Amino acid sequence: MRLWHRLPAWAIVVATLLLTACSTPATRVVLLPQEDGRASAVVVSSRGGEELLNKPYQRATVPTGAAGAPVVDQADPAQVRADNKTLFDLAPQRAQRYTVYFDGGGVMLTTESQRTMTEALVAAESRSGGDIVITGYTDTVGTDLQNDALSSRRAQQVRQMFIERRFPPSRIEAVGRGERDPAVPTADETDEPRNRRVTVEVR
Repeated sequence: MRLWHRLPAWAIVVATLLLTACSTPATRVVLLPQEDGRASAVVVSSRGGEELLNKPYQRATVPTGAAGAPVVDQADPAQVRADNKTLFDLAPQRAQRYTVYFDGGGVMLTTESQRTMTEALVAAESRSGGDIVITGYTDTVGTDLQNDALSSRRAQQVRQMFIERRFPPSRIEAVGRGERDPAVPTADETDEPRNRRVTVEVR
């Protein structure tokens, strides 16, 4: 049997183990959903043909000794999870994402964003061994050079907040992107509060 895959790493592992565990009297492959809901697909081939699985929990079965193509049906998600609880428990935790905003031209968090930062810090502390990716941005007021520097300062300030909570510096990546990738596209020299931000991914 041959597998083509566009699956997340953990899903591939689960699918492979499901296949092995069910090798007698038939071989089965179940396509698991991706974490973010994007579509994925896998082609299951046997001596008698191949079938494409492209919907979550589609299942391909190849009976032992069968000459035909895999038989495709829809598995019950709850039953799949119940039958393979240990494997699902081993899946990595879903990444948590936060966005905090700054007053214009500086590195002062808005009042509401201070509460968001507290939530992010608590989430990071609950994940032993996790890491954090911090990315700073600016609006389009100022030159590219100025905004690259300002976005880096914002990212570094947020990084320092995690360090002060004793999160290992080696597990925190912080970068500045300046005016690039605005949350809200604007003309140059536009004061846009939603673009003065830092995104935090706790994973």
